[in-house]
Amino acid sequence: MILRLAALALAGAVAAGPALADLTFPSLSYRTGPYAANGIPFADGYADYFTLINERDGGIGGEMINMIECETGYNTEKGVECYESTKGQGSLIYQPLSTGITYQLIPKVSADGIPMHSMGYGRTSAANGKVFEWVFNYPANYWDGASIAVKHLLEINGGDLSGKKIALVYHNSAYGKEPIRTLEELAKKHGYELSLLPVDHPGQEQKSQWLQIRRDRPDYVLMWGWGVMNQVAIQEAANIRYPMENFIGIWWSGSENDVLPVGEGANGYKALNMHLPGADFPIYEDLKTYVYDTGMAAGAGDQAGTVLYNRGLYAAMLAVEAAKKAQEIHGTSAITPAMMRDGMEALVIDAALMESLGIPNFGPEFEVSCDNHGGSGLGIVQQWDAAAGTWTQITDYIASDREVLDPLIAEDSMAYADENGVDMRCE
Repeated sequence: MILRLAALALAGAVAAGPALADLTFPSLSYRTGPYAANGIPFADGYADYFTLINERDGGIGGEMINMIECETGYNTEKGVECYESTKGQGSLIYQPLSTGITYQLIPKVSADGIPMHSMGYGRTSAANGKVFEWVFNYPANYWDGASIAVKHLLEINGGDLSGKKIALVYHNSAYGKEPIRTLEELAKKHGYELSLLPVDHPGQEQKSQWLQIRRDRPDYVLMWGWGVMNQVAIQEAANIRYPMENFIGIWWSGSENDVLPVGEGANGYKALNMHLPGADFPIYEDLKTYVYDTGMAAGAGDQAGTVLYNRGLYAAMLAVEAAKKAQEIHGTSAITPAMMRDGMEALVIDAALMESLGIPNFGPEFEVSCDNHGGSGLGIVQQWDAAAGTWTQITDYIASDREVLDPLIAEDSMAYADENGVDMRCE
């Protein structure tokens, strides 16, 4: 098996395996701990896509992929240790799958010259490529998500949210706090009342928050949760008979793991997504032929088609396409991390490309540029059908409110630049 899943001890020792391949992609995964149920499907999808590229295509531009998996347990300190123990192995790109780890790695990858992709998470203002040369968060970020949720609420309320009450139930961490500023600005614009309900890690105790929701009776509840927090929140909402169609999670609160434990009570719950759910894509035929049927699937091989497995596929696909673009730009297959960064900044994802990859209409079309590392900022709303056991797309891709978001991104990114002595680029 050419794709190597090398388990790294915390000290950074690499498990015995085949010799290093030419293009190294670390996977900062978490298959253990309170967030494992959500970390596993993403890690499986990420690994399986790289296996597919090796087995079907012979790697990227003739260079085989070496994937090094390092367990973080969704722990920021362990995530930094994983970075330090793998960066010297020619690692081309880091995808931490953790906002806390992302914040800690931003100065490190910038100093080391290794690109990082925090897809739909991390520091939102990293979308400003003029400041964050080595960090990318396309195709959308948390502030996009907050705006998309509000736009959906505007749509189902005839364009008027004045006087409505919206509650935010959020993971009491850097991740959960990300959308607050945006929701506050949107409240000024649209006249709704915003209440904030933090939930401490890992989120198993939420009685007081949902008693407050039952008392205050907000018209809508938004959720920025992860792991067990999501299913507990959805169960608590069902317990107080909160209308599920008025409960909307961010894209990290909209997987099968979040709703299945609640059974029929989760029916009608909504969540955002940055790509389509399900396995009805031609790529799954190739995955079956080259990965599943050959016994090369990651993990237990039971996550195919789930939301977070698809997100892992998506993240790996974007990394592979950026590597191809880097090879094209620099005229060599043996790219460096700096070359990989150039490929990421020149990435164009359009309908024709997605169709050629066997994932037609899977995600939004977007282009990355020197000043825009955040993509198009589009997302869909999906809804859980408990009887069918599936997520259903109920909206087209919704664009975020640039009038509100762009000034916020500029303000936050410029503050970072001033604090850290970052010189502007792209001008």
